[in-house]
Amino acid sequence: MVVTSHVTDAEHCLLQVERLVNSHTLHGSEALCKLLRYLADHALKHPGALKEYQIATEVFGRPADFDPQLDSLVRVQAGRLRTKLAEYYTSEGSDDPLVVELPKGTYTLAFHRAAAAPLRGSPKAEAAGSDKTAGSSVGVMVLAASLAVALVAVAFLAYQRATTAARVGETAPAAFRVFWQRFITGPEPPWIIFSNGAFVGRPETGLRYFNPAQDSRNAILDHYTGVGEVLAVHDLDHVFGLLSRQIRVKRGSLFTLDDVQNNDLIFVGSPAENLTLREIPSTKEFVFQRVTSGPRRDDLAVVNLHPQPGEPKMFIATPAGLPLTEDYAIISLVPGLNPARSVLILAGTTTIGTEAAAEYVSRQDSLEQLLLRLSVSQQGEMKSFEAVLRVKVARGVPVGSELVALRKVAQ
Repeated sequence: MVVTSHVTDAEHCLLQVERLVNSHTLHGSEALCKLLRYLADHALKHPGALKEYQIATEVFGRPADFDPQLDSLVRVQAGRLRTKLAEYYTSEGSDDPLVVELPKGTYTLAFHRAAAAPLRGSPKAEAAGSDKTAGSSVGVMVLAASLAVALVAVAFLAYQRATTAARVGETAPAAFRVFWQRFITGPEPPWIIFSNGAFVGRPETGLRYFNPAQDSRNAILDHYTGVGEVLAVHDLDHVFGLLSRQIRVKRGSLFTLDDVQNNDLIFVGSPAENLTLREIPSTKEFVFQRVTSGPRRDDLAVVNLHPQPGEPKMFIATPAGLPLTEDYAIISLVPGLNPARSVLILAGTTTIGTEAAAEYVSRQDSLEQLLLRLSVSQQGEMKSFEAVLRVKVARGVPVGSELVALRKVAQ
């Protein structure tokens, strides 16, 4: 598509939007194309802040009683759109002269020329003036369509290419600095170790978990992981960006015990798939175990080893075979094999619980709540603890989380 010199800036923007809508990247993503066109029309013709409620009811047909606190549809779709935009501009749109961006934390679409200043008259220029983030790449990962697994290699290609655009000029809240103190003051950047289960088969014919009774270990594919783990790494990357600290990322199957001795570690995913968690100091109050009897036999649960009054002995998600509406996750901060190093565990009984655990430690309001429950001031020192998170799930995404059990742990 050629844009002639007499075309106005607004027309340039609309032509670029249509190029995106007709691209291979967005092909088949009807909901995202509809959202992109809506955001472009609003940005160019009706400048002003958009609310989740407005988008939910006008774009996605949600009813008038839609509550964004209970339904994260708009946030999820906006995140997917950011990811697709990032994918497009790192592949087929790498030579496009005009970049369309959806900055994190807003629903106002921005347009700017590649490696140049924002377009005069565009919402980005009018709203942000000399915004220093213009021209940077956006988005962090490419999610697979399935909620069951995501192709990590593709996801982290985009993740590595999109870094600081949303971070410039942001300041980390005090709660972030208290909670993450152990991981931002060490001599080396922390490692994030994400789970990647052992699968056999092929994506086009069907993947399933490795069964040692019938499958050869040579058939294992260990480069897939749940979407919750992918989104968790994204959230953690954003947090450490705010804290001006780099991270390193490694999949669980490549992790070694030498890493435990020499680094601060953040484990993303449960021991059911993050098998290295079974070999290092882990939780002592809340542990993952398979149910051994009854109708929930073989389901993964969080076992409460020392129940307090009013607490159940076991936390277990929605039964397999039913739509997931409730999950549980462990958030635990413990010393490593080397006491000078720290280990943080963020693990759900499903990939959605893992995603919720990472979200919980990536948000100011929830961290402030946790620090309050642990009686840690905003100038205090973070001590070891273990916690259980109950996660409400709707349409495959976490929409609400609450602490249901918490223990301070002796150092």
